Amino acid sequence: MLLLAVDTATPAVTVALHDGVSVLAAESQVDARRHGELLLPAVDRVFAEAGLALGAVTDLVVGVGPGPYTGLRVGLVTAAAFGSTLGVPVHGLCTLDGLAYAAGLDEPFVVATDARRKEVYWARYADSRTRLTEPAVDRPADIAAELAGLPVVGAGGVLYPEAFPDARTPEHQSAAALASLAAERLAAGRLAAGRLAAGGADGFLPALPLYLRRPDAQVPKNYKVVTPK
Repeated sequence: MLLLAVDTATPAVTVALHDGVSVLAAESQVDARRHGELLLPAVDRVFAEAGLALGAVTDLVVGVGPGPYTGLRVGLVTAAAFGSTLGVPVHGLCTLDGLAYAAGLDEPFVVATDARRKEVYWARYADSRTRLTEPAVDRPADIAAELAGLPVVGAGGVLYPEAFPDARTPEHQSAAALASLAAERLAAGRLAAGRLAAGGADGFLPALPLYLRRPDAQVPKNYKVVTPK
């Protein structure tokens, strides 16, 4: 296995290579405005560090969010293009699951990332591998009582300490963690099924954006007719 993982659903532009046993190379840069500019050069550097070529990739994994529209789609489109070119499966993983895995906690906790507009994307976890709830988007003050006493991993805990006083690391997403989680799930799927069918194994999502808000852009109503009747 050679797994290429990318995620651009948060301000971190993050890439990693995993051989099914360990991370071979990884890179992360935090810049919320330059996902498209930074991702492909980061992919090149990761392959150069590992001494490998893109053609050796057997699987791709991409963080599907939740996250802001533009940044999130950079990683998804890139992964889809690589998968189509190489003829290899593209597996989607919830971005919050990658942060949870990196936290390595064996107690109940929450992952919360910055959703902007004074809101967070969040989900509850039983441990670093087990998500209990579907991702949601809310104002921190509206969920503070519900989540009281739970550690909060991710940028949400750092940004809103009044609502989440027990902030934990990591703050930003890591493709190395996402790749390690994906490698575990791929190995489990192969062991259970004897082979990995195209389209992924249990525990993966479609490689489609996970949006939790309605789009800002709306079709204007009451068009003024300018063509001849």
